[in-house]
Amino acid sequence: MSLLETEPQGATSKPAPFTVTLPKSVVKVNMVPVPGGTVKVGGATVEVKPFHMAATETPWEAFDLFLASGPASKPYDQSQFAPDVIARPSRSYILPDLGWGHRGYPVINVSFTSAEMYCRWLSSVTGKKFRLPTDAEWELAARARTSGAWKQDKASIAKQSWNASNSKGTTHPIAKKAANPYGIFDLFGNVGEWATDAKGQPVLCGPTFQDPVTAVSPAVRKRWSPKWQESDPQMPKSRWWLSDGPFVGFRVVCEG
Repeated sequence: MSLLETEPQGATSKPAPFTVTLPKSVVKVNMVPVPGGTVKVGGATVEVKPFHMAATETPWEAFDLFLASGPASKPYDQSQFAPDVIARPSRSYILPDLGWGHRGYPVINVSFTSAEMYCRWLSSVTGKKFRLPTDAEWELAARARTSGAWKQDKASIAKQSWNASNSKGTTHPIAKKAANPYGIFDLFGNVGEWATDAKGQPVLCGPTFQDPVTAVSPAVRKRWSPKWQESDPQMPKSRWWLSDGPFVGFRVVCEG
């Protein structure tokens, strides 16, 4: 067992929550178990094995440790990275958090590559296999034992979601709304979360603080668009930062 892991009390066959503390810090990543099952994604029924998912979106203080753990990439670096390589984002030419808030706020404006490299780094320092979720895993966690057509009343949405009706146009600190039945926060608002689809391609899952109440659903998906980097003056555009992606963040899952 990793020395960074908090051992669950009492032996049990049921998956238990666990916590890892990031090196040289007091920053903790709380992971909760999500039972396996089947879920429909894009009309296809997908079998999902049990896994652990971070209780919250990745906050800046956890991402900052990753940024400080090694040299920054060159702004125009477009090299291909081997599966075992860990690279850090280049230095952003804008304030990445936009001045909305840092400690306790979700990471924003990050590309899929940045999120993926964070997972590689997190795996290397904890000895556990962290990665981004598949969109099937993400939806299974968001649905939390419900199936069929998604229905949620306005009162339930207000308790769980930061959306266009209550966000005032910005992100908010993580875990300030109610958790879902699995103990996972902010799946229905705040930031969208990077995942991989059935073909292994990047997809942003879930509604964001910019979306209307009518879009608060586990079926919401977004694909990268040039508009997410429209104001980036670099040529080629940054592979690490999204100049116009304040609604883009991520959370991690752990295998085993």
